[in-house]
Amino acid sequence: MTSTSTGPRAGRKEWTAFVVLMLPLLLVSMDVSVLYFAVPAISRELHPSSTQQLWIFDIYAFALAGLLITMGALGDRFGRRKLLLFGAAAFGAASVAAAYAQSAEMLIAARAVLGIGGATLMPSTMALIRNLFLDEKQRATAIAIWSSAMAGGIALGSVLSGVMIEHFWWGSVFLINVPAMVLLLALVPLLVPEFKDPKPGAFDLPSVPLSLAAVLPVIYGLKKMAADNGVSPIPLLCIVAGLAIGAVFLRRQRTRRDAMISPELFHHRGFGPSIALNTLATFAMMGSAYFTTQYLQSVLGKGPLEAALWSLAPSVCVGIAGPAAAAAVQRGANRAHVIGAGFVTGALGYGILALAGTDALWTVLIGAAVLASGIVMVMSLVTDMAIGTVPPKRAGSAAALLETGQEFGGAMGMAVLGSVGTAVYRSDVKDSLGGGLSSGALDQVHETLGAAVAVAGKLKGRTGEQMLDAAREAFTHGMRIACGAGAVVLVAAAVLALVTLRRLEAAGPVTGGAATAGDVPSTGTDVPSTGSGVPSTGSGVPSTGTGVPSTGTDETADRGETADRRETVSEARR
Repeated sequence: MTSTSTGPRAGRKEWTAFVVLMLPLLLVSMDVSVLYFAVPAISRELHPSSTQQLWIFDIYAFALAGLLITMGALGDRFGRRKLLLFGAAAFGAASVAAAYAQSAEMLIAARAVLGIGGATLMPSTMALIRNLFLDEKQRATAIAIWSSAMAGGIALGSVLSGVMIEHFWWGSVFLINVPAMVLLLALVPLLVPEFKDPKPGAFDLPSVPLSLAAVLPVIYGLKKMAADNGVSPIPLLCIVAGLAIGAVFLRRQRTRRDAMISPELFHHRGFGPSIALNTLATFAMMGSAYFTTQYLQSVLGKGPLEAALWSLAPSVCVGIAGPAAAAAVQRGANRAHVIGAGFVTGALGYGILALAGTDALWTVLIGAAVLASGIVMVMSLVTDMAIGTVPPKRAGSAAALLETGQEFGGAMGMAVLGSVGTAVYRSDVKDSLGGGLSSGALDQVHETLGAAVAVAGKLKGRTGEQMLDAAREAFTHGMRIACGAGAVVLVAAAVLALVTLRRLEAAGPVTGGAATAGDVPSTGTDVPSTGSGVPSTGSGVPSTGTGVPSTGTDETADRGETADRRETVSEARR
């Protein structure tokens, strides 16, 4: 399997711009977990109610997930650099407001603005990578690094949060965003050209509330199921309502010429499968995190900061896995086989986790590392396939759909696998605990392992120890069963990837999405350099290979694509 270059190679300026674009990616992913250790201090100072405390956590994710599609479409129409700068300014200002919040309501509002800013930053960075790297090999390298950094940012956020809280006040966890946003605002205008659709058409404003009404109820319902550890009527109703509104939204997108999500995206072979496979990968990643974080703290009894530091260990493997998978494809490996191998590797990681007992730190760490490595292999390749297969003018919308799928996948992973583990935990606890505990204490222990640890701390003597041992064994048993289910899902995903991607390849040669003249930078002086400053990526530089779908199926489209590509390359060189 070989790959061809689709444009001039990026130089030192483009790679420097890529490093700058990594800043918002790391900060947005870190903000998912940065509050983990700040909650006790926030509770002492702001006195939020239990409902307010939940919203302090969740409003960020809700705003982020709900607005990704809208912001991706806006970036395509009005300029990705412009949207990135707007998002950086909003993110920085909201970080200062959150750091100095004087009430729970103020902190919730600031977190909501942080989510809005994050929704502008995520698709903008990925779309700009698509535009900065016209060479398929270099783009694949950049996206592999991007995927690894995103996975590592969540673990880094919790550790950084613990360190900051240990030495400073709780608002410091937000102020760490500000220098990075200032740097972004200063460097992006110098290093990153503006890119946008030259003929965007009208913006479909009614689709904005429709997309919000479709995404938010489903995300809320899945998160509520994960929090309640099972299916209940209200979350289920929210999911059904969101799916129904989603059907209306999709119908509108298919029937309007000014659709916010162009149906053209799904005309490119491989884009739809990439979204599905990426969602399954995130399902596995977040489903495992639900158990490993609790295992380190509540089963092994490690403190929050110590547990967070241990959780960084698998990130070492994650940082290697994405670029290694992309390099394998560049050296001739079949993309479908590498993606299938990534899912199988993830299933193996789940299998290792399923062997864990109540005192198995290294088993859990090795299992988590193997699982995360396999998933990042998948995510880096399918992300490159999805972004590379669509025209650059649609890259923002494509990135937004990918990331919205990730939000759904993560929420589903925690809800589904968490519910499986909780069902086993409750069954085991009910069978193993009896005398020695009041009915109220038994009810608390029956709910979660965290509650069991709290109850054990109030009990004296052997009763508390026996109860906690039983609860820890029940949780570990539930984790083993859930990990077995996760392994089955990933094996099925591997089969799906092999079958789907082989069919795409059998349909004919595939290439990256065509760049058009309108997709080149709108400011002539900022045209990407093709000089001698190109960093060497060696023989292991990945490509999109033959697994990247084409932008057309007939000869006329192919001729048009070739002409467009020549025009883009000629324009960039001038």
